[in-house]
Amino acid sequence: MTDAVRRQSGPFRAGDRVQLTGPKGRFNTVTLEVGGEFHTHRGILSHDLVIGQPDASVVTSSNGIEYLAMRPLLTDFVMSMPRGAAIVYPKDAAQILALADIFPGAAVVEAGVGSGALTLWLLRAIGPSGTLTSFERRQEFADVATGNVEAFLGARPDNWTLTVGDLAEALPASAAPGSVDRVVLDMLAPWECIDSVADALAPGGVLICYIATVTQLSRVAEAIRGTGLFTDPDSSETMVRTWHVEGLAVRPDHRMIGHTGFLMTARRLAPGAIPPQLKRRPSKSDYSDEDVEAWTPGALGERSASDKALRKAVRESRAAASAAHAANDEVPSPEPLE
Repeated sequence: MTDAVRRQSGPFRAGDRVQLTGPKGRFNTVTLEVGGEFHTHRGILSHDLVIGQPDASVVTSSNGIEYLAMRPLLTDFVMSMPRGAAIVYPKDAAQILALADIFPGAAVVEAGVGSGALTLWLLRAIGPSGTLTSFERRQEFADVATGNVEAFLGARPDNWTLTVGDLAEALPASAAPGSVDRVVLDMLAPWECIDSVADALAPGGVLICYIATVTQLSRVAEAIRGTGLFTDPDSSETMVRTWHVEGLAVRPDHRMIGHTGFLMTARRLAPGAIPPQLKRRPSKSDYSDEDVEAWTPGALGERSASDKALRKAVRESRAAASAAHAANDEVPSPEPLE
């Protein structure tokens, strides 16, 4: 990617996305154009007033209403971008980056791309020297994710590969055995891919699974243990509660982001390594074939977007990507205002 694509600081330029916050605290995100205008019932704000100003400046519309102009953070973008599938929330994305120890230069494999939210976090964490290989079973979701990634970055990253297909079948052709540092699975049945993941991961590499329900959590844990190729898995969930703080009025907010998913991590053992036996209470019952058959998409709580919603998300993400491409390729950067 070029420096212009990666630029996230400095004065506003044509082609930049800007988040305008009015007096009521509402966000409006627009792409700046020379001669462009932002219209509301409160008046008109010329884009030319924003272009050249430093980030976090205050600009005034035609009828005297002030707006705070700031570049959207990645958190802002993923929470408002078009969605084909449910996104990984920033609180979970941050934990994934930490628990999986995603580092600059890492070779990372991701499966279920969804709408591309986690893909953007992973691309930022691995940097230009790393590689991200993503797999998505549904073409519509892949289209939405591609549009969102290109809309935020301004171009498709050279170090990102997106394959439409099943990871269990496609991964062996994409990654040599022992060549992958980290694997992130965000999918309905991660246990179907454990063997392929074990082959691709380097010794000491991290597998992390984003799991929606407790039934999935139990099934994945037993699948990982059953291979004998990983350390004993660790499981957690993250809940964030914001607070209202004004003077002496200090209390938790009435709303919070509670359960969104579980995270399970395990590390690949070296070939032939047998870790010390952990002392565990014996399970009262084992899984039967009937139990496995009961884990259908409906039973696991899978929510599918309608075809109409998917088509709309694809159109919106493609339009945003096209605008970002056009801005980077065609619009010159004006000189900053004095």
